[in-house]
Amino acid sequence: MADSGADLANRTSSLSGFHGGSSTVRLEAAPPAERISLRARAEEVAALSGALGVDLPVRPKTSASANGRTALWLGPDEWLVIGDGGSDVGNSLMQAAKNSGVLHSATDVSHRNTAILVSGPGAAAAINAGCPQDLSLKAFPVGACSRTILGKVEIVLLRTAQDAFRVEVWRSFSRYAFGLLSEGAQDAAL
Repeated sequence: MADSGADLANRTSSLSGFHGGSSTVRLEAAPPAERISLRARAEEVAALSGALGVDLPVRPKTSASANGRTALWLGPDEWLVIGDGGSDVGNSLMQAAKNSGVLHSATDVSHRNTAILVSGPGAAAAINAGCPQDLSLKAFPVGACSRTILGKVEIVLLRTAQDAFRVEVWRSFSRYAFGLLSEGAQDAAL
């Protein structure tokens, strides 16, 4: 049995070395992040928000950020919470949720997901090459998020700036998603 001070194996990003884009779109793998899939009843939201250090949004298509954490509303009782620093930091999100003292379900999905950052004036067009979501600023403003599809895979999409998005995807589909976004980026430059 390994002692707690032993070095842990570091998982290589499924997009390690990937980069791409075009004259109007930049594609890059996001830095490692800690993630939890969180489920809770409405009456538990305040306690969980306090414990996590970020207000869990309660309206559809919204997100909130604070203290290096971002919470994305995925359903009436479901959130994806992303923490800066990577999964090698430990289970700080899991521990924070546990310390809330309320009934909830929190699952560490740090190694299941990876993220692709899409930015530039053609970012929305590159994503729309495989995603039917209306990405106009009126329909999908900065801070908006949704669970949707990109080609044949489910993604969670977050608009981080007027011309920037975070595409959360299961790591087993990440190369497919990156390739599709690369083709969309080329089309957006035409």
